[in-house]
Amino acid sequence: MTAGTSKDAAGGGPRSQAAVKAALTAQAVETPSWAYANSGTRFKVFAQPGVPRTPFEKVDDAAQVHAYTGVAPSVALHIPWDRVEDYGALAAHARERGLRIGTVNSNVFQDDDYRLGSVTNPDPAVRRKAVRHLLDCVDVMEETGSRDLKLWFADGTNYPGQDDLRTRQDRLAEALHTVYDRLGEDHRMLLEYKLFEPAFYATDVPDWGTAYVHCLRLGPKARVVVDTGHHAPGTNIEFIVATLLREGKLGGFDFNSRFYADDDLMAGAADPFQLFRIMYEVVRGGGFTPDVAFMLDQCHNIEAKIPAVVRSVMNVQEATAKALLVDAEALDAAQRGGDVLAANGVLMDAFSTDVRPLLAEVRTEAGLDPDPVAAYLRSGRQERMAKERAGGEQAGWGA
Repeated sequence: MTAGTSKDAAGGGPRSQAAVKAALTAQAVETPSWAYANSGTRFKVFAQPGVPRTPFEKVDDAAQVHAYTGVAPSVALHIPWDRVEDYGALAAHARERGLRIGTVNSNVFQDDDYRLGSVTNPDPAVRRKAVRHLLDCVDVMEETGSRDLKLWFADGTNYPGQDDLRTRQDRLAEALHTVYDRLGEDHRMLLEYKLFEPAFYATDVPDWGTAYVHCLRLGPKARVVVDTGHHAPGTNIEFIVATLLREGKLGGFDFNSRFYADDDLMAGAADPFQLFRIMYEVVRGGGFTPDVAFMLDQCHNIEAKIPAVVRSVMNVQEATAKALLVDAEALDAAQRGGDVLAANGVLMDAFSTDVRPLLAEVRTEAGLDPDPVAAYLRSGRQERMAKERAGGEQAGWGA
């Protein structure tokens, strides 16, 4: 298949090259503030010269990614990693650089008080502390104009009998309801899940089903967020995506790659075919809209920050372009006819398409350099930052 035409994902007529380009131009990938500062693994954080020293400088770096890709118009915050005295000023700073503040991510996993959990902790005082932080994050949303509050809980137990599993779910539900009731009219709550870590016996939100059940009970403002690294090996993530889209409960993604566990590598680096399959289900299921937030969640431990984020954005663009090029009409015919090889071949044809020339055209027509990474490196900004900035702050937990 060439990159000239495709078919409409719902099975209609052919999608023109103009339509594919328009879809790619309209795509938005949110980048995370913590990806620009010193961050890494639990083993070691390798400091790099020129990393941001303040949340304002993180926004400056995010603006560079948007300037070279044209599709990264928002930056996510992590509280308290991005705590400032005046969040309105931070939002204004973002606007001046052509950005907006995106998702506000809460942090109830770093304090010593959370050793036995945050909102599911046996101690009511600890639970109140955690909920206060979540409510504070809603305040940040109001001050910055953010739409989404993302919740991830490290809560769980390490040993059988350590705590009552059902009671912990009750505590979780109570906390979620308290925060949900505080949301503004245009706010959303995105609940993230994770198979394990740091809890090893039972994690309180271990899978999409648990997150879905809580979101279903909360109401229409609550949706599930899928981190592509948070699954057991062999998990069919695109099935989860298709199901959540079908139920109207997919709120967004944290895109990254993993070889073993929650590696947080660049999106598409480990399994680009999986990223393509996920994006096909997004396109097929009507999820290629602002209602589904596409965000990166990555730790660039050994690679330069800004070029790595740019590369991840480009990888998401390539997977999206290939998904848009799937001949849905031919695929539907093969599926209805039970032609296994033909159906698989349609997907493989789209995946095998070299979409880089198409994306180069999209960027050129938007007034951008066709090779964003090379253009950024030529700019000399990386070297200037190393001279102008000193002592970048760690974005993680001080590993």
